[in-house]
Amino acid sequence: MFTLDAHLDLSMNALEWNRDLTRPVSEINAREKGLTDKPDRGNATVSLPELRKGNVGLVVATQIARFVAPDNHLPGWHSPEQAWAQTQGQLAWYRAMVEKGEMTQIRNWSELEAHLANWNQGVDKSQKPVGFILSLEGADSIVNLDYLEKAYESGLRALGPAHYGPGRYAFGTDSSAPLSNQGKELVKKMDELGIILDATHLCDLAFWDALGIYQGPVWASHNNCRALVDHNRQFSDEMIKALIDRGAVIGGAFDAWMLSPGWVRGKSTPKERNVTISTVLDHLDHICQIAGNANHIGIGSDLDGAFGREQSPHDLETIADLQKIPDLLRKRGYAETDVEKVMHGNWLNFLKKAWVKGKKN
Repeated sequence: MFTLDAHLDLSMNALEWNRDLTRPVSEINAREKGLTDKPDRGNATVSLPELRKGNVGLVVATQIARFVAPDNHLPGWHSPEQAWAQTQGQLAWYRAMVEKGEMTQIRNWSELEAHLANWNQGVDKSQKPVGFILSLEGADSIVNLDYLEKAYESGLRALGPAHYGPGRYAFGTDSSAPLSNQGKELVKKMDELGIILDATHLCDLAFWDALGIYQGPVWASHNNCRALVDHNRQFSDEMIKALIDRGAVIGGAFDAWMLSPGWVRGKSTPKERNVTISTVLDHLDHICQIAGNANHIGIGSDLDGAFGREQSPHDLETIADLQKIPDLLRKRGYAETDVEKVMHGNWLNFLKKAWVKGKKN
C-alpha cells in the first residue's frame, strides 16, 4: 500500500553518517562493519532502494543543525551561521538526489498530485524518484527572519521550532521555557508564509504558546503518547486533544525508548522489552480513542534518527517493513478505509487542506 512517512533524517544520514543512501541497506551496513563512532553503525534501516521496496513514495525529509551556547553540552554548532551552512549542505544533497533522478521535491499541491500520478502508474517502483517535502527540525539555523524567507524560497514547507534542549527560538525535549519574543515572531512569520508548524519536540510551555499564536496548519511529524510512556518528549492527553481540535495529524515514532517505559539507552534491547511494530500502533490506538476516529494518525517513523535496528521494533529489519502495518491494523479491527488513512490518507488530506486553502503554496 502507498505509504507516506512524515519524518526521515535522510540528509543527516548522508552527510554526518556518510551513508550513500542510493545503495541497498545491506551494502551500507556491510561498509560500516567495525565502525564505532556512532551507536547505530552497521544497523541502518533506511535507504532510497528500501523506501521504494516498501512503497514509501513520499517522505517529509528534514534539515537539522543545532546551535549550542558555551554552557550547552549537546552536540551542535557554535554559531547560527554555522548551523545555517550545515542545513545548506543538506539542501545541496537533496538537490543532488533530484539531479540524479533519485528524488523529487514537492512544494505545492499540483506537484504532489503529479508525483502521486507518476508513482502509482505501473507496478515497478524500483526506478521511480521518491518524493520529499522539506522540513526543518529545530529552528536554530534560521539566523534571522530574512533567512526563513530564503528557506521558504528553497522549498521549506514545515518547521519544528525546537529539538532537544534550549533553542534560540524555542525550548525542546528535556528543557522548559515559554516561547521567547524571538520565538513568537518566528511563529508569526511561519504563519504569514504558510509554513506548517510541527509541534514535535516543543516543551510543554512552548507548545501551548505556539498553538496560541499560530493560526495555520499544525501537525506532529513524529510523536507518541505520555499516557503510555511517561516522558516530556511525549504528548499528554490534553496536548493530543488540542492538536485534534486543530485538525492535526500525529505520526507514530518507532524509536524504542519512546515505546518502552524505563528504557535504558545502550543497555535495553527491543527483543527483551518486546517492542514491536504493534507497540507503535498502541500509541496510535490511544490517539484514536481520544479523537473518536482514525482521522488524526499516521506514520512518522524517524527510523534513521540517530538510531538503527538496535533501537527499533524487533520485528522490523528495514523501513520496507512498514508494509506490515496494514495487516496489523486489520487484525485490530480497523476498517480498510481507516487503514488507508493511517498509511497515507490523513497526511494527504492534511496537505490538501493546507496547500489548496492555505495562504501560499
